[in-house]
Amino acid sequence: MAEAKIKSFKSAKDWRNWLDKNQDIQEGIWLQVFKVDSGIESIKITEALDEALCFGWIDGQRKSYDVHSYLQKYTQRRAQSIWSKRNIGLVENLIAAGKMMPRGYAEIEKAKVDGRWARAYDSHTTMQDDEDLLQALAKDKKAEMYYHSLNKSNKFAINFRLQTAKKPETKTKRLLEIIAMLKDERKFH
Repeated sequence: MAEAKIKSFKSAKDWRNWLDKNQDIQEGIWLQVFKVDSGIESIKITEALDEALCFGWIDGQRKSYDVHSYLQKYTQRRAQSIWSKRNIGLVENLIAAGKMMPRGYAEIEKAKVDGRWARAYDSHTTMQDDEDLLQALAKDKKAEMYYHSLNKSNKFAINFRLQTAKKPETKTKRLLEIIAMLKDERKFH
């Protein structure tokens, strides 16, 4: 597979036009987004995600590029790619605005059919502690104390693993592993 190229766009319209012509490329691209204080006209990161979702694409890794910009990876959504509740809300708004494209609709339908839509996970800011986790922690004070000492990223990683389990037995297995790691004061992230 070819290496993803770095591209920048001045506007959401330019990015949308590019996606319309290039939505089939497998390697995706690194979108260069310029910071507001750079003085360089650039698409906003929120606009970039909206347009990507319209074409069945998704954002991925973000990394610093230079003093004026950063890179955000965008690719076609993979076959078993899980959905966030945040992105579901975004696509519902995009549909209402009449912006969704056939490729975007197709990705939504696939996710609804195979259950990924119903299993969407909460975002970093909205995720709550899993109820089964709280019950297990209440039975193990050492694990509970260590859990409460963790930062938000580590707590999110734990709850994400529990929330994205497809089967109850998978969730139970993960929960037991998590409690054991917490007892040993090992981090997840």
